[in-house]
Amino acid sequence: MARISMIVWNDFRNDARVLKEAQTLQAAGHEVTVFALHTPGVTKASETLASGIKVTRVLRSPLWLFRSPANPQKQTGAVSPKQANKGPVGQALRIVTRSLTHCVLLLRMLASRPNAIHSHDVNTLPTAWLASVFTRTPLVYDAHEISTDREGYAKLRSLVGWVEKKLMPRAAATITTTDARAKFFARAYRIPRPVVLQNRPRLLIEKRGDRLRRELGLEMPWPIVLYQGGLQQGRGLARLVDAAGMIERAYFVFIGGGRLAQALEQQAIDAGLIERVRFIPTVSLDDLPGYTASADIGVQPIENTCLNHLTTDSNKLFEYMMAGLAVVASGMPEIRAIVNRYEFGITVPPGDTEALAQAIRTLVDNPNLRAGCAANAVQAAKTLNWEEQEMKLVSLYEGVFRT
Repeated sequence: MARISMIVWNDFRNDARVLKEAQTLQAAGHEVTVFALHTPGVTKASETLASGIKVTRVLRSPLWLFRSPANPQKQTGAVSPKQANKGPVGQALRIVTRSLTHCVLLLRMLASRPNAIHSHDVNTLPTAWLASVFTRTPLVYDAHEISTDREGYAKLRSLVGWVEKKLMPRAAATITTTDARAKFFARAYRIPRPVVLQNRPRLLIEKRGDRLRRELGLEMPWPIVLYQGGLQQGRGLARLVDAAGMIERAYFVFIGGGRLAQALEQQAIDAGLIERVRFIPTVSLDDLPGYTASADIGVQPIENTCLNHLTTDSNKLFEYMMAGLAVVASGMPEIRAIVNRYEFGITVPPGDTEALAQAIRTLVDNPNLRAGCAANAVQAAKTLNWEEQEMKLVSLYEGVFRT
């Protein structure tokens, strides 16, 4: 049995990919500890999950010590990181506080005496590499994204590229999420092609339900069009609200949170669509499949704004498929290949609102086509699930420990 330390730059509450990987390695006989970020009043500083995975969290910023305890769920306080990070002084303070957080994460990992370090994404890579050097243990780098060409990372592109160029070749093994991304990393950094672990859910065909109709009080028997995931730039969400205005006899539901949440809700209000366009905040990983399986059409209108989007296959695409939904998705190469091969939906040109609306309307107006796509999605899920690929992760670690 080996001790594996995973590090993430989030609070490890809704990170399905990291949880599945940790569960797979724990089930294979390893002892897995996930090092994550802690927000007092929201997360536990340490816990052991039912699967035996240990979770150790450190304060995401020392400033959280000075938060107001009045509302622990709120991500602000008397002195919040968001407030403190404004302006040049705030930016400098942000660098200092993040550096301190990374130092604490490093010390915690060193104290765990690991046999391997597993870094999830580039913002944990330098810290993970230092831990691997100090402990003389192999480093596994799991690149969930192409962060050199990613929404919100424009200012960090050069730094990210430099970090990955220096450290990726030093990893004992690398992992990514799609074939296109594996090809990119291999060519960009002259490394062996990373192992591809797609963001597939575990095989669990959720029974069809009416949770969305009940909770939202949807009275008409119209199909429910669902978008689930972060409400962020570059995901075509404003276009999806526009498309809702072009389609009658359908409800549109957004599940998730993010920077665009208020703007999208206001857009729906201004367009007079608030009765047919509804919003639900982020729900837990355990509850999400029940919500998904109570919709009829899953939508992924991601835009071709960066290489990271162009090469994605999308978590939600697999989640819709597992729930037995017909799908309308942007025709990115990896997404188009999956949808067309298994015939469970319609792909449209990225950024084309009219095409998006027409595809959704086609499925809304044609129950037989929708049912056929749903049946194909369920069949595809029996192949495209986590269990069908997890042995690649186990084999990767067997190779790491042999060298």
